[in-house]
Amino acid sequence: MQTRYESLDDRNVWRKAMRLLKKKDKVLGRIITKLGAVSFDWGPSDPYEAIVVSFIYQQIAGSAAAAILKRFRMLYSDRLPTPREFLKTPESRVRSAGISPQKYSYIKDLCERLTKGELDLKSLGKLPDEEVIAILDDIKGIGRWTAEMFLMFSLRRVNVFPMDDLGIQMAVKTAYGLKDVPSKKKMQIISSRWEPYKSIASLYLWRSRD
Repeated sequence: MQTRYESLDDRNVWRKAMRLLKKKDKVLGRIITKLGAVSFDWGPSDPYEAIVVSFIYQQIAGSAAAAILKRFRMLYSDRLPTPREFLKTPESRVRSAGISPQKYSYIKDLCERLTKGELDLKSLGKLPDEEVIAILDDIKGIGRWTAEMFLMFSLRRVNVFPMDDLGIQMAVKTAYGLKDVPSKKKMQIISSRWEPYKSIASLYLWRSRD
């Protein structure tokens, strides 16, 4: 029987999480009380689209990435190409949208895996978080951070804590009055209070920096 995972799309989950987080962590509770109910731009729910978009946004400013993504989509009548369409497109045409050689190789590797049947992205929603991370980590251009973003923003998983994210690290440093960027051990200790809603805690920490 397929496991049913709580979803960030469920407002009842948010209400339950907010009550629990306020009770278990007074610092985070003050952030939640100050910000109240928040909303986020989740991005594509389709796993293939989510990964392609994440590649384009890697390591560049959001405004520049958005412009590149728009030009890339316009190559295919304002949509993302299917894997087969991408592989049939000359590299020079894809690169004309502003996609770097490295990112082109990432998208190409993903599309080749999908067209050969080596990867089934649709099945990821049925798997536990760590299994999803292990599968995605094997794809060229995807590390743990990208896999964690996929879990949160595509699969809408509720208990993900991207402790390697600089924004999260700085938010924890500020919120908890730390002198230095927290170590992984310190982050693990603090985040242990947020079980089983680490994703929601992370989203509030990100928003606290806006």
